[in-house]
Amino acid sequence: MSRILVIKLAALGDFVQGFGPFAAIRAHHPGARITLLTTPPFRALAEASPWFDEVWADGRPDWSNLPAVLRLALRLRRTGFDRVYDLQTSSRSSRYRWFVGGEAEWSGIARGASHPDADPRRDLLHTVERQRGQLRAAGILEFPPPALDWLTGDVSGFALPEGFALLLPGASPLRPGKRWPAAKFGALAAGLGRPVVICGGPAEAEIAREIRSLAPGALDLTGQTDLRQLAAVARRAALAIGNDSGPTHLAAAAGCPTLALFGDESDPALCAPRGLAVQVLRHHPLAALPVEAVRQSALGLSGG
Repeated sequence: MSRILVIKLAALGDFVQGFGPFAAIRAHHPGARITLLTTPPFRALAEASPWFDEVWADGRPDWSNLPAVLRLALRLRRTGFDRVYDLQTSSRSSRYRWFVGGEAEWSGIARGASHPDADPRRDLLHTVERQRGQLRAAGILEFPPPALDWLTGDVSGFALPEGFALLLPGASPLRPGKRWPAAKFGALAAGLGRPVVICGGPAEAEIAREIRSLAPGALDLTGQTDLRQLAAVARRAALAIGNDSGPTHLAAAAGCPTLALFGDESDPALCAPRGLAVQVLRHHPLAALPVEAVRQSALGLSGG
């Protein structure tokens, strides 16, 4: 039995956009034992998926933590992988080629890779197209739609209203320019004419409180859902409206009609969410995007 390693370390949006490549790798190696090297936030999600036989969550030790780095290096070397698909394609993950050993085939951008992604346009492509190009260079030519029936969780205790709009107002705290202001989310919630549910991590609790000060009837689920439950909430929503963030990517992947708000800190041509019905609304700067423009786009996406 061949041993395959897939590397995908972060972040949530990138991990979600890895669903297609994960499914393609699994289909191409039906009898292989496939290991995913990732980080703790994505362990449960990966273990619930049908694509991996085992999940290692120790994929990003601090370089200053030499014992942890050595443990990872020894684990990678001793396992004896036959092929590695480096879907992270970062300087860190490329260094792992030396941990794995030169005998293993390598798909990625690491120096000396047996199946390099040498497309000079790779940095100009959307993540989905870039990863497909990488896999084609490694001999994977079929890309079946990823099964997502596993991407669900128990939401029976949340008393979700009918026909609600899902608001996803968070984004990376290190990039505040990716966040549409909470006050504007609140004004939007008050004027949508349908129930509103707010989701996000614990860090979004203060944002949710500000939204609810303008739309008191909104249901606040921030900090109460894991990733699979968030996908299940999105599946029940009439539409989702969110910043360029991992939860917005997850909602789109779950099949929810999704309106993604972009400013000048990220380029939707390279990283917009993908799904059955996704619309991108971009404004420079994002904070100046009018509430009415978002409301009209949301009404069009949800059919009024």
